[in-house]
Amino acid sequence: MTNPAAPDLDAFWMPFTANRQFKGSPRLLVAARDMHFTSADGRTILDGTSGLWCVNLGHGRQRINDAVARQVRQLDFAPTFQMAHPLPFELAARLIRHMPGDIDHVFFTNSGSESVDTALKIAISYHRVRGEAARTRLIGREKGYHGVGFGGISVGGLGNNRKGFGPLLPGVDHLPHTFDLEHNAFTRGVPDWGVHLADVLERIVALHDASTIAAVIVEPVQGSAGVILPPHGYLQRLREICTKYGILLIFDEVITGFGRLGTPFGAQYFDVQPDIITTAKGITNGAVPMGAVFVRKHIHDAFMNVGTAHDAIELFHGYTYSGHPVACAAALAALDIYEQEGLFTRGTELAPCWEDAAHSLRGEPNVIDIRNIGLVAAVELAPRPDRPGSRAYEVFTRCFERGLLVRHTAETIALSPPLIVERPHIEQIFTTLAEAIRAVG
Repeated sequence: MTNPAAPDLDAFWMPFTANRQFKGSPRLLVAARDMHFTSADGRTILDGTSGLWCVNLGHGRQRINDAVARQVRQLDFAPTFQMAHPLPFELAARLIRHMPGDIDHVFFTNSGSESVDTALKIAISYHRVRGEAARTRLIGREKGYHGVGFGGISVGGLGNNRKGFGPLLPGVDHLPHTFDLEHNAFTRGVPDWGVHLADVLERIVALHDASTIAAVIVEPVQGSAGVILPPHGYLQRLREICTKYGILLIFDEVITGFGRLGTPFGAQYFDVQPDIITTAKGITNGAVPMGAVFVRKHIHDAFMNVGTAHDAIELFHGYTYSGHPVACAAALAALDIYEQEGLFTRGTELAPCWEDAAHSLRGEPNVIDIRNIGLVAAVELAPRPDRPGSRAYEVFTRCFERGLLVRHTAETIALSPPLIVERPHIEQIFTTLAEAIRAVG
C-alpha cells in the first residue's frame, strides 16, 4: 500500500481539532471496509464510533458505491429550485414510511446543522402563516448540540460552541440538562430520576408567555455532550406541555435516527410524537453529505393553504444541493440495506450484550459513570484537577494505538459502532478500552 502519511498538513484547517497538536502527531486513515479502518501505517482500526456517528451500515457498502457511481455518470447535478429530478420524490416517499404518526413531508438539506436551522425557520414561519407572528422565541437545552449554524449554536447549550462567536440569536431560552451523577450514576438504560426537570418548561412559558414561543428543540439522547439520557417520562412530559401551549416540539435525531437505538428513530423508541424531526449522518451511511427535515401533515398543510397566489413560493428557504441526485442515490441504496438486513431494529437484539459489556468497566480506574441505550454507550472518567479533559484524550489516543477508534468529549468516552457489529467486536471494543483506561489510570 502506498503510504500517504507525509502529505503537507499545513493548509487544511481541521474542524473541532487541536490543529497544532494533531499535526505534530497525525492520525491518518486511508481505507475502510465493514467494521474497520486502515491507518496510514497499515494497521487495522476497529471502528467503535461509526466514523462520526454516521456509518451505521459499515464501511465500503458495494450497493451504495455502485449507486453513487451510476448516478454520477447519469445525472451529476440537477437544480431543485423551480425544477426537479425524480430521486428526491422517490426517496421522500420511502422515508416517510419509517416515520412516526402523521409525519408525511420531507425537506432535504446537506447536513445536520442545515437541518436544524431549516427546522427552526419552518417552526417560526409556521406560526406566522397561521397568524401568530409573535411566536418567535426558541427553547433549547443546556448541553444540547444542534450543529454549528448560528441557529443551532443559539439553541444549543455547549459553552465552547457558543462563546467565541459573539451575540447569537435573540429570544432563546434553555431548559436544564438531565445529567446528574449523584442520582443516576451507573444506571442501565434510561434513568428513573429527573422527569421533574421537564417541568421547568412551564416556568419558561410563564416567564415569556406561550404566545411568544415557537418551538422547543431537544435531542432524544444528547450525543455530543456525552450520551446524556432522558429520564423515564421526561420526553413525554415535554410533549404534554408543548401540546398544552401550542408550541412545536422538535426532535434533533441526527444521531438517534436510522436505527441507533434499535428503532428507526428515537421518537419510536420513546413513544413520543414530535412535530418536526431533523436528521443527517446515517441517511446516506456517511457516503455523501445529506440531511433531512421531517414535518407533520398540519405543518406542511399550513403553508400550502395560506391565502396567496397559486404561483407564490410558500417557504423562501432552500439550498443549492437540496435533494442532490448523488446524495439521493446513496440514501436510496442505504435505505435498501436498512430494510433488507433488518438494521433499523438490530440494535434491540444486541442491546443486552452491549449493555453488559459496557457495564463490565465499572470498577476500572477513574471510571465514575457508565451510560448506555441501544447501541450507544458512554464511559465517564474522573477529571484530573490540573488538566480537565486530558484523561479522556489520553484514553482516546491509547485506544487508537491499540487498534480501536473511540470518541472523546471532555471526560467522556463515547461509543456507537456500526449496526453490523457482532459480539466478538463488542468484546474487543470493551477489552481494548479497559486496557487503555488502566494504562492511563
